[in-house]
Amino acid sequence: MTVRAFPAFARQHWERIRTSLNEGTYHPAAVLRVFIPKPNGDLRPLGIPTVLDRVIQQAIAQVLTPLFDPHFSTHSYGFRYGKRAHQAVRAVEAVSRQGYAHAVDCDLKSFFDTVNHDRLMRLLARRMTYRRVVRLIGRYLRAGV
Repeated sequence: MTVRAFPAFARQHWERIRTSLNEGTYHPAAVLRVFIPKPNGDLRPLGIPTVLDRVIQQAIAQVLTPLFDPHFSTHSYGFRYGKRAHQAVRAVEAVSRQGYAHAVDCDLKSFFDTVNHDRLMRLLARRMTYRRVVRLIGRYLRAGV
């Protein structure tokens, strides 16, 4: 389904989707695996969820971000609301003027494919009181390709 077709689909099926989410019976679809070229010539695998699953994931992210983001390092800039790459560069320039000589730019290879999902889910469950959302996130992690 295209993003353009989604609103009509959602209007027609929202009651069923909402009921499934509320009852904890919603199961995400498997993602579409595509490969995008990296600058070094390698291919980077991406999993593309359905439009419906992207909408649900975004809704989850909007709820979880205010709960978890305040606990992240102030020096972390990747994929954070209100944080941009140019802010990271300015921060590195500022600490460089204070005498620091090194900065670390880290991208963990295949993180989401290799992170221990059981441990991740236990850590998430410590902060989340709404177990249905925790189970839904677990289902997203296990949705497959």
